[in-house]
Amino acid sequence: MFSKSKINDPSAKPAEDSSAPAKPAPSSSSAPKPDFAASAPRPKAPPSSLSTDLTITGNMKTTGDIQVEGNVEGDIRAHLLTVGETAVIKGEIVADDIVVNGRVIGRVRGLKVRLTSTARVEGDIIHKTIAIESGAHFEGSVQRQDDPLNTGAGKGAGAASAAKPASPAPASTDTPKA
Repeated sequence: MFSKSKINDPSAKPAEDSSAPAKPAPSSSSAPKPDFAASAPRPKAPPSSLSTDLTITGNMKTTGDIQVEGNVEGDIRAHLLTVGETAVIKGEIVADDIVVNGRVIGRVRGLKVRLTSTARVEGDIIHKTIAIESGAHFEGSVQRQDDPLNTGAGKGAGAASAAKPASPAPASTDTPKA
């Protein structure tokens, strides 16, 4: 046993080495904490609010929610967009859910679009589902699509698909020339 203890004494140096890996172990235990922190922001953030005295010129884009009470001249993209009664938006609005209480001058694209009795919309609406309350003013066309958010991307994908078949055809033409 004593000889084994003496062997353990030289292994005490590897024990120091094992204490060195023990230092990375706390680091790796720190690493999962950021993973948990990354999953912690899942609680939904409150919507961004644009007050009645705010005027914005330019486009806005977020993955969150926006409540607009002021004036916006530009396009808006969001998850949930609520246009307040005092709001005036001049531009395209694109969101999963859109509730219009105020005025929109431009195209509206959304999975769920709701025009309340105080809404005034001048422009086309592309939607998956729509609700228009009595009293809402609407001038434009309404079009239902299964994926209204990707209307522009769908056209681009079609163009890309058309370009791809065109590419193999010249390649086939090049092959006989070679």
